[in-house]
Amino acid sequence: MEERDLSKLIQELELGESIELSGIPNIDLYMDQVITLFEDRLTHTKRNKQDKLLTKTMINNYTKDKLLMPAIKKKYTKEHIILMILLYELKHILTIGDIKDLFGMIIKNDQVDSKKLNSIYQVYLNCKVKAIESFKVSVNVVEKALDEEIQKIGLTQDSDTESMLLAIMLTEKATYYKRLAEKIIDDQIRKG
Repeated sequence: MEERDLSKLIQELELGESIELSGIPNIDLYMDQVITLFEDRLTHTKRNKQDKLLTKTMINNYTKDKLLMPAIKKKYTKEHIILMILLYELKHILTIGDIKDLFGMIIKNDQVDSKKLNSIYQVYLNCKVKAIESFKVSVNVVEKALDEEIQKIGLTQDSDTESMLLAIMLTEKATYYKRLAEKIIDDQIRKG
């Protein structure tokens, strides 16, 4: 796969699109409004158009599982929304149990430290920008290594084979990050 093709694919992912703190309403929202916010602002993260980013059932289950504090008079605060955004991002990789352990560090007795959560989210957003740049470099390194190995063993280069190998290696690399995150949760967060 040519480098410019990969750059185009990465660009199509719209990785830099996020819901900034300033983009989260300062007024409490009803569940339908929260779902609409997700659909409007995070629709680019869907793999398929028919996928649901967030549903009423999901929100209710997250609350039952204590991943979210209960709604206040059927309304969700800015803190609820931040937690839902983080939950949405994390659930692609981590188990609900792992996320519960992470969130348990800031949710105590159905209360959350708003200032701390806002700071955590802002650091997340700032680091995400840097992670995207690192990701682009990393993908190019993987692609170059594959090209070298393909040539070294004399494998016929065709786009299907290259795409398959690239998908395998990117998945392998994602597994390393996932396993390290799990190790941090197990050794540093659950340590009790």
